[in-house]
Amino acid sequence: MRHAFLFCLLFLAALTNTATAKVLLGIDVLEQMDFKPLAGFRVGLLTHAAGVNGEGVPTIDVLRNAPNVNLVALYGPEHGVDGTAKAEKYVASGIHPRTGLPVYSLYGPTREPTPEMLKPIDIMVIDLQDIGVRSYTYVSAMKKTIEGCFKAGIPVMVLDRPNPLGGLKVDGPPLDTHLMSYVGAFRVPYVHGLTIGELAKMSKLVPGWLEVSDKQRRDGKLYVVPMKGWQRNMRWPDTGLRWVPTSPAIPDLSAVLGYAMTGLGCQLGDFRHGYGTPFPFRLITYPGKEPQALARILDSQGIAGLKFQPVRGIDKNGRDYRGVYVVVENWDILLPTELSFQMMRLACQFEYPENPFRDASDQQKLLFNKHVGSERWWTEISGRGKTAHVERFVKQWSAEAQAFQESCKPFWMYQ
Repeated sequence: MRHAFLFCLLFLAALTNTATAKVLLGIDVLEQMDFKPLAGFRVGLLTHAAGVNGEGVPTIDVLRNAPNVNLVALYGPEHGVDGTAKAEKYVASGIHPRTGLPVYSLYGPTREPTPEMLKPIDIMVIDLQDIGVRSYTYVSAMKKTIEGCFKAGIPVMVLDRPNPLGGLKVDGPPLDTHLMSYVGAFRVPYVHGLTIGELAKMSKLVPGWLEVSDKQRRDGKLYVVPMKGWQRNMRWPDTGLRWVPTSPAIPDLSAVLGYAMTGLGCQLGDFRHGYGTPFPFRLITYPGKEPQALARILDSQGIAGLKFQPVRGIDKNGRDYRGVYVVVENWDILLPTELSFQMMRLACQFEYPENPFRDASDQQKLLFNKHVGSERWWTEISGRGKTAHVERFVKQWSAEAQAFQESCKPFWMYQ
């Protein structure tokens, strides 16, 4: 057991080790420009705790200390500007304690900035670190902010940041149009392979991506400040940048990968993915299943690129934990979301003759489908249960994701 635990720690250390290459973030490039595009404007900033420059200085402070930038208001997404609010909990507007600037919450009574919220500013700057997965809500906050600004005639500047999963991996179900929501703002595969700046660019250029009139979309002013040195084949460790937790559940890069792999698999049923342990989204458990047995069952699913390691230990608060750690052996051949759908099928097998999907409430069904994005899958898993054809869906989704990526290439900012 101790050997397995040390293996996981070494794996984490290797994953989070920074490379010698150094990518310049959008905020760094803006600083190289002496912030000239912002000179003379009253600036609003939508950001969070992971909104920092390449040296780890918060973008809030970078803009406040720039002699020709007049930062007058802050705007916060889910988890708030400081990143500490719990998931799905409303965040109140108020005053930023460290700077004294007004903070307008975009995860409270409204998610689109109102004309009143936008009155103090002449331009909106957006600096949010995404994790490359459709249901993570920072791209939704960006989309709603662009929409509110375009309606109000306020220009938007997006400071680009890396997709930590890289720009080549695409995977998972596309999003049915009628299931678009705050956990599915764009019709992209679940793992989309785009930077937040590329998503912003596409939202401006592709009709139907923004919920504004055609005139407002055409007339809206959007500027994306690109990174320097980032390439599509780079994952976060290749950038030379330090990871800053993007939310309480994503403290490190291990959790970023885990979110893509297990997040959907714990929406319904009794699987858990380790939130609250040292390995959020990477430590799989199921009631009544011993880690060794569960690891054997998961290994038997034949998911390319993964293996499963039983672990146990004591966290920093002295609490015991045990479960199955998800080890990525080969990222290049891995289809990250396959694990979640195998977990769903196994949940039906473990609970047979019950089916947690067939027996779900209407509210549970709607929330599940909004995250997954595919009602066809709901029909499959709720109807067939333990005999659901996971591999057929995974193969079809993979082909659709590759076709989506081809359609995106004209909008790529990094080749």
